[in-house]
Amino acid sequence: MTEQTTLAIDIGGTKFTVAIFRSDKMVRRESRATNREGGREWLLAELAPLLRSWSRETALDNCGIGFGGPVDFARQIVATSTHVGGWRDFDLVQVVRQIVGVPVVMDNDANAGVAGEFLFGAGRGCDPLFYMTLSTGIGGGVIVNGRVLRGVDSWAGEVGHVNVRPDGPACLCGSNGCLERMCCGLWLEHDHGSSARELMQHPEFVREYVVDLARGLKTVLMILNPARIVIGGGIAKSGPALFDPLDRELRKQMPAWSRARTDVAPAALGDDSVVYGAMALARRIM
Repeated sequence: MTEQTTLAIDIGGTKFTVAIFRSDKMVRRESRATNREGGREWLLAELAPLLRSWSRETALDNCGIGFGGPVDFARQIVATSTHVGGWRDFDLVQVVRQIVGVPVVMDNDANAGVAGEFLFGAGRGCDPLFYMTLSTGIGGGVIVNGRVLRGVDSWAGEVGHVNVRPDGPACLCGSNGCLERMCCGLWLEHDHGSSARELMQHPEFVREYVVDLARGLKTVLMILNPARIVIGGGIAKSGPALFDPLDRELRKQMPAWSRARTDVAPAALGDDSVVYGAMALARRIM
């Protein structure tokens, strides 16, 4: 790893995190809760002073951003956010570049997350690798032959909108019964009146919950046959209370003739998978 000083930013639906890396070591980090109702304007009003202060205090070489929503990687713009208003076709890269004064590169948070876990976390040595962020929403990132697989239009990996219940409730995307609609934190709280963290403490709820979650992951296993699936995001912090019943359900759903491995693990980097990946992105490693 070259001796560079990199600013890494993770913008999610629940929180945003800013970190500084020297070489591959995180030397500074700050995380704040996100106000979804405040939209883009609130986020930029919070983020801009922090970036100005940090860039004055530290000589930066580059900056990477993992954004919690679809990103047009070729054009380097935010395509949209399905959970927070004001982001459609927004040039966040240019805004941040004007503040910090160094080259800035952006990708969606799941692509950054898969890069972080592949290089530094639970995905080391696992290729192909699939990473799923299981938090406010659900996204997916893919590594094949050591590189992030973005697809021809930057939309690869969007497992959150695989239909796991075609007759299920309406999703924000316009379809019904999507994996995100059934399993993400935003909708769990809406449907059940309790946070995902609280719900994951009830084994009976979890046994029902993992049926839909496993349906989404089965799609990944059948199409990609990854060496490992890594799950990050707040819900993944539930640990064995989630992963043990998920493992049993996934094995039950897989065809008896399939020898695809069902290796599913929590993110080793915890809340920092995306900032590690954003750092790698900024340095053009991934």
